[in-house]
Amino acid sequence: MAWRPDDPWLARAFYIWLSVFNMLTISLAWSVLADVFSSAQAKRLFALMAAGASLGGLAGPLLGTILVGMLGHAGLLALSALMLGGSAVAGSVLQRWRDCHPLAPDEGLLRSQPLGGNPLSGAVAVFRSPYLLGIAAFVILLATANTFLYFEQARLVESTFPDRIQQTQVFGIIDIVVQSLALLTQLFLTGRIAQRLGIGVLLVAVPVAIAAGFLWLALAPVFAALAVIMVVRRAGEYAFVRPGREMLYTSVSPDQKYKAKNFIDTVVYRAGDAVSGWVKHGIDLLAGQPAVAMLLGSVLALIWAGNGLLLGRTQKRLEAKEGVSAQ
Repeated sequence: MAWRPDDPWLARAFYIWLSVFNMLTISLAWSVLADVFSSAQAKRLFALMAAGASLGGLAGPLLGTILVGMLGHAGLLALSALMLGGSAVAGSVLQRWRDCHPLAPDEGLLRSQPLGGNPLSGAVAVFRSPYLLGIAAFVILLATANTFLYFEQARLVESTFPDRIQQTQVFGIIDIVVQSLALLTQLFLTGRIAQRLGIGVLLVAVPVAIAAGFLWLALAPVFAALAVIMVVRRAGEYAFVRPGREMLYTSVSPDQKYKAKNFIDTVVYRAGDAVSGWVKHGIDLLAGQPAVAMLLGSVLALIWAGNGLLLGRTQKRLEAKEGVSAQ
């Protein structure tokens, strides 16, 4: 980019590569964490790790704004590369720590062995496991709720704030509120809720709130209502849904943690995102009223909440079974 800073094709290629890299890397990072930490440790620590991601979400734009004048865009990319190198070092340190403090006598040997298999084994594992199918359904319903809200956001923002500068300012304020609220919740509430009330509460709270939000939008389709719902949805996803969803994988085999999980996080999520977008567009064309899609979104969010409740109970049984096996 320093060599050809204005090349649009280079910019497009980099954007696509970065989007795919970001999606896969985050999924893989959580796979490693679910593999390294036990279920009890995950309930205590995953919220803090998610808070680190939220802190990065706040620090990234801030550092970019401050340093771009001094370093330029090429310098920011070099700094990003150094930070990625630092994350690789941190990952190696984490693995060495786990080897020195194994959860089981033969754990280090097992984790050092390659998983083997083929490129389709992750998909096969999902379709063979009711538990993983439940997680896949949870992700599809999550993507559907997000897509319905994003379409409604595009419609209401365009009608409420025709000026693009105002749109940017509004989204900036919402992002600040979301990241700040998510960070505070992750630091002070998420871990305590997971330890005392269980993972199911993390997976159910946000879908129930979103179901009520869809009903609110159906009755009062105004931007103020959407802004509140978007803040609750995004902050709740960062603080409750994402840590809770990753905790579900602490009770499955290493093969499922890496292969099945990444299949769900990428293929299943993106497919749900695409299909729900077509469904939302089709409903709007046929019904002619955005309220119809909002009512359907409320029903789907309640199904999402029920799915999260069942997953939480199933994970609790698997965790208890692991404890008995360890004894």
